[in-house]
Amino acid sequence: MTEQMTGKVALVTGGSSGIGRATALAFASRGAKVVIASRTQATGEEVVQAIEEAGGEAVWIQADVSQAARVEALIQKIVDTYGRLDYAFNNAGSGGRGGWVAEMQEEDWDETITGYLKSVWLCMKYEIREMLQCGSGAIVNNSSVDGKRGFPWDPAYSAAKHGVIGLTKSAAMQYADKGICINAVCPGWIRTPPVEHMLEHDPEAEKGMILHQPIGRLGKPEEVAQAVVWLCSDDASLVVGTALAVDGGYLVV
Repeated sequence: MTEQMTGKVALVTGGSSGIGRATALAFASRGAKVVIASRTQATGEEVVQAIEEAGGEAVWIQADVSQAARVEALIQKIVDTYGRLDYAFNNAGSGGRGGWVAEMQEEDWDETITGYLKSVWLCMKYEIREMLQCGSGAIVNNSSVDGKRGFPWDPAYSAAKHGVIGLTKSAAMQYADKGICINAVCPGWIRTPPVEHMLEHDPEAEKGMILHQPIGRLGKPEEVAQAVVWLCSDDASLVVGTALAVDGGYLVV
């Protein structure tokens, strides 16, 4: 185990599957104590078990990051358990149905903006308060390539992910001189459970996905995880307010 983060505490929201799961395992492999926040106990505790079997330390906390009281309680429980918070990957997200702007329902718009943007703000609000107490910290927010381009099938999702980048940059400017480094990642097509589910129903869809990525394949959750952990490490100490594309060249073309 490479113990570059020994003694540190890392929070991963949405840490029970996909990119979140891979990031939780990556933090643990570097010696960090990991807090996995998600809605589903069974999958969350499976990640805890995987970390412990590898010699690491982790806990699962149930959380709905779209609700302020629950986010505040989450951060307080982390402090009660470990006494500090050093790293956070704000990865959890959920939303309503997409569609044409003139036909979308207001409740779907609100659900998407709350689930993908407001939730990131709420997490940052309480994470930053604790990191200020510690005098340092690093936060990475999960945006998307659709936060850097138009996404015609789901304008609300694209708007939320653009918002995550704007929030990340603004917060980074506010807290850079206070010892807190804030950045974002923008994944392209990654082989996560939702993508796998999509491909089960339409195996031909992978060809269209790969057309977007010059690398010629879908990304792996672990590849995004490595970028997140690097952005939290001392090796990225001069990287502030960046929206790092982890996309196999998606945004190059």
